[in-house]
This record gives sequence, C-alpha cells and structure tokens, in this order.
Amino acid sequence: MQFVIMKNLKTTIIKYSITVLIAIALIAIYVYTTENGIANPYFFPKVSKIKKAFDDSKSMMFSNMIASFKLVIPSIVFSLAIGIGVGTIMGLNEWVRDSLHPIIYAFSVIPSILLSPFVLFLSPNIEIASIILIVYNTMWATLFSTITGIMTIDKRYLDKAKVLELSGTKKLFKVILPAASPSIISGFVNSLRSTFVMLVFAEMYGAQNGMGYFVRVNSEFGLYDKVWCGFIFLVIVLVIVMQLFEVIKKILLRWTM
Repeated sequence: MQFVIMKNLKTTIIKYSITVLIAIALIAIYVYTTENGIANPYFFPKVSKIKKAFDDSKSMMFSNMIASFKLVIPSIVFSLAIGIGVGTIMGLNEWVRDSLHPIIYAFSVIPSILLSPFVLFLSPNIEIASIILIVYNTMWATLFSTITGIMTIDKRYLDKAKVLELSGTKKLFKVILPAASPSIISGFVNSLRSTFVMLVFAEMYGAQNGMGYFVRVNSEFGLYDKVWCGFIFLVIVLVIVMQLFEVIKKILLRWTM
C-alpha cells in the first residue's frame, strides 16, 4: 500500500513539475519587480501587502465564494438538463436535428454578454438574470457534444442492444447515453470555464456579492492589494473546481482508454 502511494506521489510530482516551475518563475518575477520598484507599486503591490489583505479579508472572500456557488450550482444543473435533454432528442431524431440545428447554431454564436441588457431588464432580480446568462453561455458545449456523441455511437452497441431486445428508456440509459458519455462529459468539462467567465461578468456588473463583486468593489476604491488577493483566490478556486471535475470525469469514464 505504501509503495503504491509513493509511486502515485512520484508520478504526480513528475507530471506537474513543469507547471510548478512555471508558477515559481512567475511568482519570482513578480516579487523581484515589486521589491525593486520596477513595477508600479499602486497597481502591483508587494507580496507582503497582498498577504496582509488576504488575512484581513479572508472571511469576506469565503462568504463571497459561497454566494458565487449559489449561482454556479443551479446554473450547472440547468445547463446539463437542457444540454443533455435537447441534445439527446436531436441526436436520436434526424428530422428534429435537421430542423432545429440551424436555429440552435444561430443562437449559440450570439455572445451572452450582448444579451445581458435585455436579460437584466426582463428578469425579476439580478440572481435570476445571472443564472439565465450563465446557463445560456455554457449549455451549448454540452448540447453539441451530446448530439455528436449520440450520432457517432459505434453501430455494434446498437446491434447488441437490438439482440438483447432493449428499447425505450432502458436502451437510452443502458446503451445510448453511456456510449455517448465520453463526448458529453468532455463537452461539459470544457463548458465549465465559460461558466466561471460568465459568473465573474455577472457579479462584476450587477451582483451585490460574489467573487467577481469583491474584485470590482476593491478596484473601484483603488485597493489593488485586495484586488490581487481576490483575483488569486478566484483562480485557485477555479483550478480546484476544474481538477475536481477532471477526477470525476476519470471515475465516470474509467471503462474507456
């Protein structure tokens, strides 16, 4: 057991060694430029000031993180439901796919930022408007990957399902969706980046809390030590969330190569 743990640890260190070296180099450059007065001290405060800002604001940042996840979690659920639901119908039915694909593609190329004034005006509150914009921005990758995944299912799976006399929902959940899951999950994981981009936009231009709001408020007051603190905190949270979903992805697709 100990040998396996050490082997996995060694593999992880080797895998991310270049990543760690790049991160250390970037931090070293920042420390050198700020400590020697090369960078503008107003926009680029010293690391000690950023650390102090984190100590002073960490409770506020964590509460803002919780507020952000209150928007992200329902947005992910809705985008998954719409993407997989509509994508499955279009993937299974050629007539529906040919009829709806041009319309859906036309809507998908419209940036959600352009729609934000209309959504903000028509929605009852900023939270619902934010969820609508996040869902609109992120559901397309899952939808198109679901269509592609179903359309490219190996015909042998369908032939075996026919031999086993599987049909209806049993065929859908036992054969079609599992076979298309590599494409669906990959599309969803890729859409997560767009989720956080739209989240920050929504929080910076209308919300009264959240990680994006924390950065915006402090930038308006010129508190760039807290701006950097909030920015770094946001990046760390995003990386952790992405890595968590990558682990879930590997578990769900452990039957693939």
